[in-house]
Amino acid sequence: MATSSSEQPDESRNQPPTADQNGRRPLSLKAGGLTLLLSTMWAGNPVANKAGLEDAGPLRLGWMRFVLGAIVVLIYAIATRQSFRIQKRERVPLVLLGILFTVQLAFMNIGQDYTTAGHAVVVTTTFPLWTGVFAHLFVPGDRMTRSTTFGTLIAYGGVVAVFYKGFADSSSDFLVGDILLLGSAILLGGRQVFLSQLGQDISQHKLLMAQSVFGITTFVIASLIFEGDESFEITIRLVVALFYTGVLIAGLGFIGQTWLLKRYLPSRVTVISLSQPIFGVLLSWWILGETIGGELYIGAVLVVVGSAIAQRKGRQKSSPTPQSETKLPSPVGGDSR
Repeated sequence: MATSSSEQPDESRNQPPTADQNGRRPLSLKAGGLTLLLSTMWAGNPVANKAGLEDAGPLRLGWMRFVLGAIVVLIYAIATRQSFRIQKRERVPLVLLGILFTVQLAFMNIGQDYTTAGHAVVVTTTFPLWTGVFAHLFVPGDRMTRSTTFGTLIAYGGVVAVFYKGFADSSSDFLVGDILLLGSAILLGGRQVFLSQLGQDISQHKLLMAQSVFGITTFVIASLIFEGDESFEITIRLVVALFYTGVLIAGLGFIGQTWLLKRYLPSRVTVISLSQPIFGVLLSWWILGETIGGELYIGAVLVVVGSAIAQRKGRQKSSPTPQSETKLPSPVGGDSR
């Protein structure tokens, strides 16, 4: 009896890890397809944001986007008969999520007003690196290794390449925008992990509505204070930009993303987001006519390659059987493994 129990841990070591203690697991084929679709959509988000900023300030554009996203989430919650009752234990986490979301989006919108859509795509897409760091600290099984550290250094080279234009021209505002966007990427990486953790105990629609409510309230007040005197005109370009960033991204995109983060390991979900720089740079050239500089090519390649190395999961090695256990005879004759 004693020998049998001592061999059981060895059998469990040989089983490939499929899920963490909360049931999150690596991506399935269908989930990977959904993640790729969302990643492609998100690649166009900075482009649509940049187009919308031609007709509205960053704060005004932000709250209008949040309103559209909240409407989509509200329709989804009503259609699926979800309850909006907030439990006492959910209040503090939802408030913290709302604050984190609002600050992150403020950094993104204001930062993008100072730089190009192409720069925004490459810098913002460093968020999988930060997701890996936060997952290492808070999610069981998502540990950083030597390869993740090496990949992080390569990806940082991509960020430096994108910053080159701002460093080279001291009169340019690109550097300010890129730094704000980098801060947004760090917060976004942390928010992915926070959403994944909260999603184990709090309903998806509550998480999304908390983000929307805080975003709308904060951005409306800030817009009235800082953008009250600015001219505002509704154009076809602005309507299209709001539909894309509000309905498709802040609405349907957020629903899909939180669904994935609830069920799958956050670091695995963000891996496919590494395709965003390539699509985003091409879209900024095709739609906005932005010049594709050499720093964007280099930055995109380094961020993608470095992030891929950083997110790569090596095979888990089986722990060797202690010598004291190998000397014990098996009660059924032979090795049970």
